[in-house]
Amino acid sequence: MNNNLESETIKKLKLQAKKSEQDTKKLFQKWKKQPPRNLDIVIQEIHEEVFEVTDCLQCANCCKTTSPIFYDRDIDRIAKFLKVKPKQFIDTYLHIDEDGDYVLNLAPCSFLNEDNTCSIYHHRPAACREYPHTDRKRFHQILDLTLKNTFICPAAYQIVEKLKTALS
Repeated sequence: MNNNLESETIKKLKLQAKKSEQDTKKLFQKWKKQPPRNLDIVIQEIHEEVFEVTDCLQCANCCKTTSPIFYDRDIDRIAKFLKVKPKQFIDTYLHIDEDGDYVLNLAPCSFLNEDNTCSIYHHRPAACREYPHTDRKRFHQILDLTLKNTFICPAAYQIVEKLKTALS
């Protein structure tokens, strides 16, 4: 996808997410108090359906705009792959955010290639492996994060919209 088309797609996504944000928030507040009994089953099915036709390499907006949290085990694994000490990896690429978590110094991600592939893909942080977290058990526990992700990830937006239809 060329950069102009890509940025138009993301602009459109943000407008759509903003338009549905209040309805989504209201529904998610209800689900936090009383999650639908079949929420995890339905979200898993919708996640699989959406990702059957989603090519993340066409977008990579998550890698371009946000940072995953880097846990110690991620830092150790990536540092080993890069053949540097964990401290050198931290000093070069990471800082501690307001929540006390290690995150990237820069966006886009330093490991994102021009073709939207990841130069550390097989060693990437757990948060990258799991993004957009729409196939987790106890999904009701991450509804706030999911709402944020609808502004970043076209697949997350589609999944939430399908979920709202399926369970409303």
